[in-house]
Amino acid sequence: MGSLLPPPRRRTRAWALGLGIPFLAGLVALTLTPSRVEQRLPNLLDLVLSTAHRLGWASLDFTRLEILANVFVFVPVGILAFVLLPRPVWGLAFLVGPAISIGIEVFQRLVLPHRTATVSDVIANSTGATIGVVLAVLSTLLVAVLSGPSPSRRLEAS
Repeated sequence: MGSLLPPPRRRTRAWALGLGIPFLAGLVALTLTPSRVEQRLPNLLDLVLSTAHRLGWASLDFTRLEILANVFVFVPVGILAFVLLPRPVWGLAFLVGPAISIGIEVFQRLVLPHRTATVSDVIANSTGATIGVVLAVLSTLLVAVLSGPSPSRRLEAS
């Protein structure tokens, strides 16, 4: 599978770093600060829930919204891990999301008494990161297949 997963171009890695650093800074601000999201953005959460209910998703409550948000927030973590890790060890990208998630939950448990560290957060975050890795792998395979086989670099004898 190594030949099907070519390494990303320098430009791709530069974009990943350029977008990933602010994203990860936001993730740190979101997860490793004393105040919870529902305290900082109560109107936004009410807006999302009321919109979902108007659209017919009456079963969506705060708990389900939090789980979905945890999944979606960690999808970029998986994508970044896949893009930034060297190809010979790309499989480790599947471990990056769970490792970050466990680190966040342990930090919340030990340092932030007003935050709640839960196993369900680790599961949701890990699911999101795994989805991100799978999306990145599938995208890489699709691009490799669509761009066709690389031309032979040897000269043919006549």
